[in-house]
Amino acid sequence: MKFVCSISINKPINEVVKHFEDPEALKQSQEGFIRMEHLSGNEGEAGAKSKLVYKKFDLIETIIHNTLPNEFYAKYEHKSMINTMRSNFNALGKNETKLTTEIEYTEFKGFFIKLIAKFFPNMFKKQVDKWLIKFKAYCENK
Repeated sequence: MKFVCSISINKPINEVVKHFEDPEALKQSQEGFIRMEHLSGNEGEAGAKSKLVYKKFDLIETIIHNTLPNEFYAKYEHKSMINTMRSNFNALGKNETKLTTEIEYTEFKGFFIKLIAKFFPNMFKKQVDKWLIKFKAYCENK
């Protein structure tokens, strides 16, 4: 399953990217996020692994490609699924940035999550849209 979400943020690209790299933005935009723990590799570089700790689950992030301020591409592993997320940043003007995320779920593990993905695929996109709206608000209010 693959989908794309995007949002325009009324801030310069360098500010948006700075917030994107800051785990504090995750606390504000993704419900239940607690902290990020670096596990291995050089932080911020391809191959680096981090554990994203949420109240109800953990994710392992592996950076595939990082050319910020242009693009950040990573794989996220959870006990029930694996997905990749490619985030692209484009300056639309001096004080406006377009953030586009391309999400691809490559594996679902377990009957229940496979059922949800098959019959309610929009649920995943709606969640990403919600995170982007909260991230936009966080950026614009800083």
